[in-house]
Amino acid sequence: MRGDPYGGHRVISPRGLLPQAADKISNDTTIYSNEILIDVIALQPTATAFGRIKKDCGENQDAIAKEIMTIVSDRGKFQDPVTKSGGMLIGRISAIGDDLLGKVDAQVGDKIATLVSLSLTPLNIQEITEINLDTEQVFCKASAILFESGIFTKIPEDLGEKLTLAIMDVAGAPAQVAMNVKPNDTVVILGAGKAGLLCLAEAKKRVAPTGKVICLEYSKQQCEVVRQLGLADIVLEVNAQEPLSTYDAYMEATGGQLADFAVSAVNVANTELSLIMVTKDEGKIYFFSMSTDFVKASLGAEGVKKYTAMIIGNGYYPGHDKIAFNLMRSNPGLRNYFEQKFGNT
Repeated sequence: MRGDPYGGHRVISPRGLLPQAADKISNDTTIYSNEILIDVIALQPTATAFGRIKKDCGENQDAIAKEIMTIVSDRGKFQDPVTKSGGMLIGRISAIGDDLLGKVDAQVGDKIATLVSLSLTPLNIQEITEINLDTEQVFCKASAILFESGIFTKIPEDLGEKLTLAIMDVAGAPAQVAMNVKPNDTVVILGAGKAGLLCLAEAKKRVAPTGKVICLEYSKQQCEVVRQLGLADIVLEVNAQEPLSTYDAYMEATGGQLADFAVSAVNVANTELSLIMVTKDEGKIYFFSMSTDFVKASLGAEGVKKYTAMIIGNGYYPGHDKIAFNLMRSNPGLRNYFEQKFGNT
């Protein structure tokens, strides 16, 4: 039997929606003729989703595992009920529907990373075997379904599972930098976590020879990481939840040079205005963060007399997997940092 290409046939409630917007979807592991079945190796929830769960569960691994299992049992997918965000997964293809045979660049047995959100992916977890609180990765015995419209990438042998799992969750961010940043631009990246570091590295490549990359980061430790990796021309330790003090520090450090392009790559709320205030009217801001409040961004920009174009975070851009992979291959220092933190097997 053939299903809807976008997964609408899996929606249980409310009917008529697509899987991401639905409250509950079917995670039955019997696939339709245009679906792919995956034996899951690990999940990489978004920093926003995992951070919320970790905070509420007091960093208790058993409690976190129970919460994740409850979410998946209730919804048929991993979608944090508070933040509404999901994540992505890595796994091995165990079956390909007849209608997709020869039409997808993969075969049974291939290891892949999904490039669509867990918030729309049918997921059936049998057991959670390990949770790494530092990397926010969840290792489990589970099955997942990829729809006909679903996108994925094969896991490169030279990078390995854990590194691929870490960077594919945020691969959409550096791709937007690659598409929007040009030589001599001034680029601001807010946040120096996974997404922020990849964006900084991509921006440094794109602004050459005379552009500038500025990192805004709350953590002293991550500021030092950025400095040691040489990923920014200016690193400012600021609290972006305080826009006025952030703006003053930025203007002093840059001599008043506002950004042509800015990226929000943080997982905390109430940072929208800091980026808006340090970006040119004719510049662009990419809100990659799932913590973004677009009402605050829109009305806040109006309140400070800014008409800056603002881009809603989209985890997909054609070729974004290759852009992220190439960053790992071309920047030994960055790759070493990721491998030390997330592993390389």
